[in-house]
Amino acid sequence: MAIVRSLRGIGKRVINAVWRTGYGARFFLMTLFYSGMSFRRFRLTVREMFFSGVMSLIIILVAGMFVGMVLGLQGYETLKRYGSESALGSLVALSLVRELGPVLAALLFASRAGSAMTAEIGLMKATEQIDAMELMAVNPIARVVAPRFWAGVISMPLLAAMFSAMGVFGGYVVGVVLIGVDEGSFWSQMQSAVDFQHDVLNGVIKSFVFGVAVTVISLFEGYDAPPTAEGVSGATTRTVVQSSLVILMLDFILTAFMFRGD
Repeated sequence: MAIVRSLRGIGKRVINAVWRTGYGARFFLMTLFYSGMSFRRFRLTVREMFFSGVMSLIIILVAGMFVGMVLGLQGYETLKRYGSESALGSLVALSLVRELGPVLAALLFASRAGSAMTAEIGLMKATEQIDAMELMAVNPIARVVAPRFWAGVISMPLLAAMFSAMGVFGGYVVGVVLIGVDEGSFWSQMQSAVDFQHDVLNGVIKSFVFGVAVTVISLFEGYDAPPTAEGVSGATTRTVVQSSLVILMLDFILTAFMFRGD
C-alpha cells in the first residue's frame, strides 16, 4: 500500500506539473494575442514601466557599482600575477556585458519587480477585482496582464545595460582611481576587446529573453494564485525561486549557442 500511495503521489505531481505547464503556455499566448491595448493605450504600459523599471533603478545601479568594484579588485590581483594589469578594462567589461550584467540584473528584477507583479495581481484576484472586470466586459488579460508583460520586457534590457555600465564605472574607480592602473590602457583595452555583435548584442538578447521569462512567470503565478493570503504569499515565493532557476538555465542554453564558435 505504501508503494501504491507513493506512486499516486508522484503521478499527481507529474499531472499537476504538466497541467500547469500547458496552462502557462496558454496564458502566454493569450497575453500576446490581447497585447493590442498595450500599444493602442501605451500610457498603460508606460505607467507599468515606471513601477517595474524605474522603481528598480536604485538596486540595479548600486548592485552594478559594487559588482564592478569587486571585479576590479579580483581581476587586478589575478592579472598582476601575469603582468597583464592593463587588460583589467577588458576583463571587467567582458564579464559584465556577456554574463554578469544580464544575469544579475535579471535576478534582481525578478526579486524586486517580479515578486511585486505577482503580489499585486494575486491581491487583485483575492479582492475579486479580476472578477469585477469580467462582469463589466473588460478583459483582464488585455487590461491588467499585457501592459505589465510589455513593461517588463522593455525594462529588462535597459536595466541590464545600466547594470553593466555602472559595473564598468565601478571597475574604473577601483582599477584606475584607487589602484593606479593606466587610464588610457584601461579604456583602449576595453574598446579593442569588446565586440558589438558577439558581446553587446548577445548580452541584449540574453536580457530580452530573461525579461520575457521572468515577466511571464511573475504574471502567471499571480493570476493563478489561490485567492487567500497564504496563496498569494506562496505564489510570490514561487515566482522568485522559479525565475531564478529559469534565468540560470536559460543563461547556460543561450551561452552554449552564442559562444560555441568563439
